[in-house]
Amino acid sequence: MTPLPKRRHSTRRGGKREAAISKSIPILQKCPKCGSAKISHQACRNCGYYGDIQIILPKKPKDKK
Repeated sequence: MTPLPKRRHSTRRGGKREAAISKSIPILQKCPKCGSAKISHQACRNCGYYGDIQIILPKKPKDKK
């Protein structure tokens, strides 16, 4: 038989462990179209391009009156 734990680990203790494992810093790359920083394998938030295809239309700035 394999040994068993004497006391049960609380959900808070297990959650803290899982949260520490899942945290990761996103890898940023330079967008080839506009040169701004973007997350790899995602469309650029500045120009809306993913590779050579425009996926998202860029937002136009609103005029303040």
